[in-house]
Amino acid sequence: MTLLQIDRLSMDVGRLPILRAVSLGVDAGRILGVIGESGSGKSMTALSVMQLLPDGARCSGRISLAGQEVLTLSEPALCKMRGRDVGMVFQEPMTALNPLQTIGAQVAETIRIHERVTRAEALRRAAEALRRAELPQDRFPMSRYPHELSGGQRQRVVIAMAIALRPRLLIADEPTTALDVTTQAEILKLLKRLVVEDGMACMLISHDLAVVADMADDIVIMRSGEVVESGPVDRLLSQMRHPYSKALLAASSHVPNRLAQPREASLLSVQGVVRDYATPRSGFWGRVGTFRAVNDVSFEIRRGESLGLVGESGCGKSTLTRAILGLEEVQAGTIELNGQPVFSGHRPNRDVRRHMQVVFQDPYGSFNPRHRVDRLVSEPFHLLDEPPKGTARADAVAQALESVGLAADDGRKFIHEFSGGQRQRIAIARALIIRPELIILDEAVSALDVQVRAQILDLLADLGDRLGLTYLFISHDLSVVRSITDRVLVMQDGRIVEHGVTQEVFDVPGHAYTQQLVAAAPRLTVEPERTNDDDARP
Repeated sequence: MTLLQIDRLSMDVGRLPILRAVSLGVDAGRILGVIGESGSGKSMTALSVMQLLPDGARCSGRISLAGQEVLTLSEPALCKMRGRDVGMVFQEPMTALNPLQTIGAQVAETIRIHERVTRAEALRRAAEALRRAELPQDRFPMSRYPHELSGGQRQRVVIAMAIALRPRLLIADEPTTALDVTTQAEILKLLKRLVVEDGMACMLISHDLAVVADMADDIVIMRSGEVVESGPVDRLLSQMRHPYSKALLAASSHVPNRLAQPREASLLSVQGVVRDYATPRSGFWGRVGTFRAVNDVSFEIRRGESLGLVGESGCGKSTLTRAILGLEEVQAGTIELNGQPVFSGHRPNRDVRRHMQVVFQDPYGSFNPRHRVDRLVSEPFHLLDEPPKGTARADAVAQALESVGLAADDGRKFIHEFSGGQRQRIAIARALIIRPELIILDEAVSALDVQVRAQILDLLADLGDRLGLTYLFISHDLSVVRSITDRVLVMQDGRIVEHGVTQEVFDVPGHAYTQQLVAAAPRLTVEPERTNDDDARP
């Protein structure tokens, strides 16, 4: 039975067309994957179902939910529908959760808004919803706050809120984008189990074709507010017709062309590094404990090499990165760049620091939105003893922007005027402007669409070849690490548990943890389209 049916849905915001004659449907007990790059209209189509639209939005067409015409409902009727008939899981759980309320209170609030029940009954049902979302009370008390949970656990709380009233339709908007591969696999498995148990329909929105191909029964591919192709997963993947669909498929498995070969000389040496943090006292008279985030880590990066570092959230990747950048002092071990220590005494060595730069996961969050791009790109000049001024400074900024495929005039704009991929190019330009030898990329492409991600990986490969750059590539996306790195380190609980040539480690993982990561990573397998010749073969 078709639960949700959208027929020729069009939407304008002001004079700007957002959706153009979008038609799709999803049956009860099935998962519909909606694929497309940023700005394709995926999220706006989903928000149209709940009528959570920006001011000035006008819809035409038809949206039918279990025979009910959504576009004709009054606001009070829509409020009753949201949460009760349609649940939604958002991309970023911390923005969907109230940091001042416990997780139990937030799930119970969803129930009490729609049903007249006592607070005790609401909390009992909230505990049941959290249990179904794999957050049992014996391990995750309802008295916890969102900041006390990991990213995957917070996403489970959002799922518990969405399913607390057992809705007929669940909308999941990029629910796993910022999660590591094992947590992503667990969240997707959870969503699939809930669909089967409750018999509800699910609309799964993603830019990652590989993620949706493993989950969905049917796929809709959108571009510029239109549906360009749709159908059952197996048939669509094997019989793609539209050029945009084929481009998405190619971008999902894109491998940059890297020409330069690593040299034998070592650039960065990390030997026996240990980093501890103090933990709270166990009681009033208790002692302050310690947590070992990085435990006896040793490795080297050769000049011109691209080294990958993978592992789940909390394994110590970011702590190790901060130590390499000289932002945190270690308790034991040494970190040297070109034979010089990153720390001089108890202070970062400025002469070493100027030869390293970092590109963060969220380019928008790492820039000051009040400053123009030319000022943002030139920030690393503070590491130089004699930074360029006047015309020389302007020329350096223009050269850095042009090296990443942007125009010199872009320096006069603000960061909000650019797309996500362009912002990441600006972040790379900022890293390049003082000509570092080592660039650390901390989840630099994890939040990007597959086509934009392919472009950024090509850019990094080209810059590495032309400028002789060395990369430390930190990512939870194993497909990215496989495509761009020469060697890979696998980190678990603060230790390096496996290392070696990237293809060898991923093809034949030796450590049980590496095997778990590889097994959890989504893989896109496409069956070739059968032809008459194939059918005729014995």
